[in-house]
Amino acid sequence: MQFTMIFYKIRKVRSNKNIFSFLMYFLCALFFTSCYNYKKLRLLQDDDKTLPIYEKQDFEDYKIKVNDDVYFRLITSDETISKLISPNSGSSNSQYMVSYRVYTDSTIDIPFVSHIKIAGLTLKEAASVIQNKIKELIPDVEVKVSLANKTFTVIGDIATGTFPVYRNRLTIYQALAMIRDMGETIDKANITIIRETKNGTQILKFDIRPKSIIESKYYYIYPNDIVYIRRSFESFYKVNSYTGLLGIVNFSISLFLTVLNYNN
Repeated sequence: MQFTMIFYKIRKVRSNKNIFSFLMYFLCALFFTSCYNYKKLRLLQDDDKTLPIYEKQDFEDYKIKVNDDVYFRLITSDETISKLISPNSGSSNSQYMVSYRVYTDSTIDIPFVSHIKIAGLTLKEAASVIQNKIKELIPDVEVKVSLANKTFTVIGDIATGTFPVYRNRLTIYQALAMIRDMGETIDKANITIIRETKNGTQILKFDIRPKSIIESKYYYIYPNDIVYIRRSFESFYKVNSYTGLLGIVNFSISLFLTVLNYNN
């Protein structure tokens, strides 16, 4: 479409003066549209009244869901029975640990103890429930529970992949920092998180530029979240530096002169 317009205008040019005027107009337009506006890219802004303002919301611990996989480990003085009930008790490497699936009825089955309902509970609450059950067999037992599927997924034309939730309160900024080659191409005004909740699938769309995003409901990434990142429309014709801009200008001038010579 743009090249069609250029060809059309070239055919209308009849004098050197008109040629020079058209070339200068074209280069000025290219200059002002080819560089990024860093106010649109800057994070943690609180001086731009056009950006949304998000309300603060208390952080909620992750709650176990159906089809989650969990690890549990026993701490007790009776190591023999501990290893019979929990093969994970002697291992600290998750690669060799045994996970247990949460069934559709919200329960898990572990050796010697079955039908323990843990879906809808936090990891700490689930550990307490399992501990109370196992205390019937081992009075001095302490139970630790962790999530096996502790990852989030990124989709989009910029990057795709699965990444670990390596800390309890992983922020959207930390999550995006784990993705390579985003730079200025990401559409910061349109980030989407798809999250499964007890009330169904929740779709959160937000802008990561305003400072008010901190501690809002959009700020933290939970296990099993899907983060959709799309490419900024402007990135298709923007350049990152004046060196890149000069390259575009040089190419444009060469193209202009070649077409003009062909036209003559």
